[in-house]
Amino acid sequence: MQLSYAIPATTTATVPSWWSRLLARVSRTEAAPGAVRGRRLRAVGAVADHEPPPTLTDLYRARRLDMVRLALFLVDDLHTAEDVVQDAFAALCRRYGTSLHGLQDPGAYLHTAVVNAARSVLRRRRTARAYTPPHPASEAPVDEGLLLAEEHRQVLDALARLTRRQREVLVLRYWSDLSEAQIAQTLGLSRGTVKSTASRALDALEKKLEAGR
Repeated sequence: MQLSYAIPATTTATVPSWWSRLLARVSRTEAAPGAVRGRRLRAVGAVADHEPPPTLTDLYRARRLDMVRLALFLVDDLHTAEDVVQDAFAALCRRYGTSLHGLQDPGAYLHTAVVNAARSVLRRRRTARAYTPPHPASEAPVDEGLLLAEEHRQVLDALARLTRRQREVLVLRYWSDLSEAQIAQTLGLSRGTVKSTASRALDALEKKLEAGR
């Protein structure tokens, strides 16, 4: 069975999706208090004391698809995103083994591993582009085409033009739905830096979207 990386669909009665929440913040409007949120992906928190810790297999089955989607927003290429997630899980296995013994918050560690792997990809990409002339991009696969639907492409293009830190903060906040404290832990920043970066990123995103209209 082929897996799809498309953003979960929302019905007209389900508000708001992560896209509409992000655009609402950009336009300085918020959803009404108490509104029912649409289907979103949530970060795996620390394991409760009474629950057995997940194994690497459990974590892979539960979080791989979410992590590929997250990586895709950071590297903007489906096949590369899959490689990023594989590298993150491999690093996790090398450090903690298949039992994940000693790892208190697998979800937080995995978010950090994916972000770091994505950063490495982007660094290599910049180096390669400095020595290699640009070439026409190959046709996007079907699943990526679903993700990069026309109504989302403008936002993705604007996100890609933000700084790396701004893009990471917005994607972790509005796609992975992490709190400021969780983002700070994932990126190795202070909560104040996360908050100020998010504010500047939203302002920059608004200007880029306005310029593209």
